[in-house]
Amino acid sequence: MPVALADQAPSGTVIFEDNFEGPAGAPVDTSKWKYDPGLGENNELQEYTAGTDNISLDGNGHLQITAKMKDGTDLSDPQVGDFTSGRINTSDSFNPTYGHFEARIKLPIGQGIWPAFWMLGSDFPEVGWPQSGEIDAMEYKGSEPDTVHGTIHGPGYAGDQGPTTSFTLPDGQNLSDDFHIYAVDWSPNLITWTLDGQQYASRTPLDIGVGNQWVFDHPFFMILNVAVGGNFSGNPDPTTSFPQTMLVDYVRVTSNTPGWAGSLTPQAR
Repeated sequence: MPVALADQAPSGTVIFEDNFEGPAGAPVDTSKWKYDPGLGENNELQEYTAGTDNISLDGNGHLQITAKMKDGTDLSDPQVGDFTSGRINTSDSFNPTYGHFEARIKLPIGQGIWPAFWMLGSDFPEVGWPQSGEIDAMEYKGSEPDTVHGTIHGPGYAGDQGPTTSFTLPDGQNLSDDFHIYAVDWSPNLITWTLDGQQYASRTPLDIGVGNQWVFDHPFFMILNVAVGGNFSGNPDPTTSFPQTMLVDYVRVTSNTPGWAGSLTPQAR
């Protein structure tokens, strides 16, 4: 179980970091990340696997999460289980309340490809979604490779009703062309989103509707995954090529409130 820090961390202290150093094909550091196998939600088509088939280091300081298509799949009529992919989270190692969360990522591309860097309330197993709360630091449709989305979900403002904002790169640039830094600053009663340091959205309790509960004042854990198909992205089609890989250069979290005292295991420090 996560344990409290012995000393409060001053604002700006790195409280979690993974630079994904290691040989090609090596597994993710399981003192920081937990494999989360199984089928996806939201009418997604992939099966998430454990191990290195879909998630591994690339030997160049990156994590690679790869969506693959099974032999015999008909992309004109894709079905659940036609694809495999990867999903990992920090639920066993790192569950902070507040912080600056950022990841440098090169995104995949293609109709039906749905990668994300996001956070889920640590009480999810007890209270379920959306009561647990969800913060999407980076959500993306491979069919719209120039646009990133930032969203929150909670009771009364979940799914299509979740307050969301998107940011589109200028001049025909695509997020799949290079690495970009996706970040959220999460503090009491305020969440802001940035792309490469440029703020493009913010949310407060005033944005969730009268009478709804702000559920972003307790521990959350981080998640990285690449989904295939589903409500947000739509299904892949014959224009989609596989495999598709999300490369993650680093994930880093710093404290952003005075006297931050979240919870994390010693391995994640």
